[in-house]
Amino acid sequence: MRNPNDQSALEHLEEMRTRIIRTLVAFVVAMAAALLYVRDIYEWLVRDMDRPLVLLGPSDVMWVYMMIAGCIAVAVTLPVAAYQTWKFVEPALPDRARRPALLLIPAIGVLFVAGVGFGYFVLFPMVLQFMQNMAAGSFETMYTAQKYFTFMIHMTVPFGFLFEMPAIVMFLTKLGIVNPVRMAKARKMAYFALVILAVTITPPDIMSDIIVIVPLFLLYEISITISKVVYRKQLRLANADSGSSLAPQD
Repeated sequence: MRNPNDQSALEHLEEMRTRIIRTLVAFVVAMAAALLYVRDIYEWLVRDMDRPLVLLGPSDVMWVYMMIAGCIAVAVTLPVAAYQTWKFVEPALPDRARRPALLLIPAIGVLFVAGVGFGYFVLFPMVLQFMQNMAAGSFETMYTAQKYFTFMIHMTVPFGFLFEMPAIVMFLTKLGIVNPVRMAKARKMAYFALVILAVTITPPDIMSDIIVIVPLFLLYEISITISKVVYRKQLRLANADSGSSLAPQD
């Protein structure tokens, strides 16, 4: 069997094209499956609305359904894309990073769903309620379907990617790109960036900020802890290898 490292640049590009096509096929299949049940999903997403959403044009309903199906397809396709990426870069990875990278693939899907769930069940209703309270008594509220779901996506999908932080840190630690010492030194800057992010996406009240800031800080601390575990294990393996190489030979 030919060594993948011996492939030419053209062969690498061909393999990349193949894996991109497989990922796109998975996305299309997942989106088609989501479209079969998109009306039921829509009804579940608007179950708490006390009035129907408004459509301003005949194409708006298609936009809403496509956005719902697209978000579901992204969540389903993300592990597939991670696996295809892993298969493409596997020959270039050091042996110590191959198995952890493979084990991260299901974690990527779980973390993404957890992040979206946090945004949908915690952040989105909190911000929506705040906006409704601001408008109460002064405005007649009438939500269009397009505006409502655009707002929902902005409050949920970014957290799906933010929750990937522990998995990414674990992998980068395995590669030696980051380590817990560097992350600990960068804690103040990281906290500052996370606070700016939280304040930007939440209503201007301290409780809303805290509800979002605390999980983001916890994610960073969990990432540091994971990096420590991986880093210490790598040091033990390195010390064991150096000790065995210095041991006297019979």
